[in-house]
Amino acid sequence: TCYATYTREGTLVWICCKLEAFALFKFVKMPPSARATAVAVVLVICFALCAPSQAAKDVTELRIGVKYKPDGCAEAKKAGNGDIVSVHYTGKLTDGSVFDSSVERNQPFQFKLGGGQVIKGWDQGLLGACAGEKRKLQIPPSLGYGDAGAGGKIPGGATLIFDVELIGINP
Repeated sequence: TCYATYTREGTLVWICCKLEAFALFKFVKMPPSARATAVAVVLVICFALCAPSQAAKDVTELRIGVKYKPDGCAEAKKAGNGDIVSVHYTGKLTDGSVFDSSVERNQPFQFKLGGGQVIKGWDQGLLGACAGEKRKLQIPPSLGYGDAGAGGKIPGGATLIFDVELIGINP
């Protein structure tokens, strides 16, 4: 929800609830017609910034976004090749449709990092993460399932989006 308004004192208030942000603009000696124009301009900017996000785009290289890093992560053990890691994940296509989720099954997934037991995007995208860290992995087809796709739910050439929480690391 976005809206802009101005007070009798000439303060333009711009609020964008989705971004939980607002801005105040002073237009003290501005004539009413100019204020109306200013409100209209701010509304256009507001709606451009607050518009619902479109579907994720296809990527050509691995993108790793850190969504949450727990306190003490800098000093904690980091996941490395050969470690047995336990994760919770939700996998989506760029249109937002979920194709798999350990969260929905309430069953973490465990594998040997760097051992080729999972797609390359996971082996690369979880390196250096600490227990409790949450990452968003955007995985191109070359590091996912390629042109073949997988399981009838993942089409060939698909970019994969994974929200992953690293639950534990065992050497």
